[in-house]
Amino acid sequence: MDIQPNARTTVWQRAAPALLMMILAPTFTELLLGGTRLSTLIAFPPVLLMEILVWGGGAVLLRGLARKLKLGWSSLLLFALALAVAEEFVIQQTSLAPLVIQIKGVEWGRAGGINYVYALWALVYEAAWVVLFPTLVAELVFPDRRDGTWLSTPMAVVLAILFVLGAIMAWFAWTHIARVKTFHLPLYNPTRVELGAGIAVIVGLIAWGIQFPPAFGRAWRPASPAVVAGLGGLWGVLWFLLAVLAFGIAPQLSAPAVFAAGAAVLLIVVLVLPRWTSHAAWSQRHSYFLFAGALTGAMLISFLGFRDAAREDIVFKLVTNAIALLLMFFLGRRKTAVPHTQEETCPNS
Repeated sequence: MDIQPNARTTVWQRAAPALLMMILAPTFTELLLGGTRLSTLIAFPPVLLMEILVWGGGAVLLRGLARKLKLGWSSLLLFALALAVAEEFVIQQTSLAPLVIQIKGVEWGRAGGINYVYALWALVYEAAWVVLFPTLVAELVFPDRRDGTWLSTPMAVVLAILFVLGAIMAWFAWTHIARVKTFHLPLYNPTRVELGAGIAVIVGLIAWGIQFPPAFGRAWRPASPAVVAGLGGLWGVLWFLLAVLAFGIAPQLSAPAVFAAGAAVLLIVVLVLPRWTSHAAWSQRHSYFLFAGALTGAMLISFLGFRDAAREDIVFKLVTNAIALLLMFFLGRRKTAVPHTQEETCPNS
């Protein structure tokens, strides 16, 4: 349950889990993995505010909705996909508009007006790093408040308003400033049908998560935390490589085949991980090592995208990644020090 207001708890203490999650969402998604570099922050400082409001605010609102309705991780996954669809097809429209980065200068992995390989990568990447992993880490840091919404009604209303304002700012900054003035590409205007379809999918995913939470079948005893960490790291590496392919680094490859391979990896994760997390043997150790492995793998492999980066951007990534590893180490010491019998399993219903 959430800590209730009393003489000993301040507003900041009550808001701490939500504030942490709002910071974690853009930190994982953009800063640690290189999506937003120091040079970008210097050239356009409002970008960080927009990421906190859209990524962080959206993630906290969706997690709060799931906890308020007593829904599990399967529903939160659908909510996370809804936020990713909003970003990719409504707000910044990056899965609809021709990609601004084409490594070999050719259009690849695009059909029917959708960058379908990129969209597969982005939807899963954003769902995981914007909503699911920030939720997992924030609940590890504040385990006694894991079941709370972290939001009062007034706070939720304010956050929803800020999310909308941040989304409008992000839409304009990307579609009218970055795309046109930085990348020197024509303004892209999606059709009403495309926008309507995107909004319909968002509503459908949220309704699905509320009314028909997915069930993944019989629980399976999970592998050891070390194996889970290794598999998390492997996923982090493979998903980064899918992004590189989506930007056309190897246009000689078959885009449908690459899409199928990415979908196969996703299918394995969806079939295995929820069954593991729903088993009574899944513990906080498993949750921590899953996150630690995925983040470590993703941070390491993403250095490949910095081969021609500015010196300050490389230093910024090195420093932020080192800090992240240090904080992750201290979180791990705290979690792995808990006796196994006292750990709580991750909900997945």
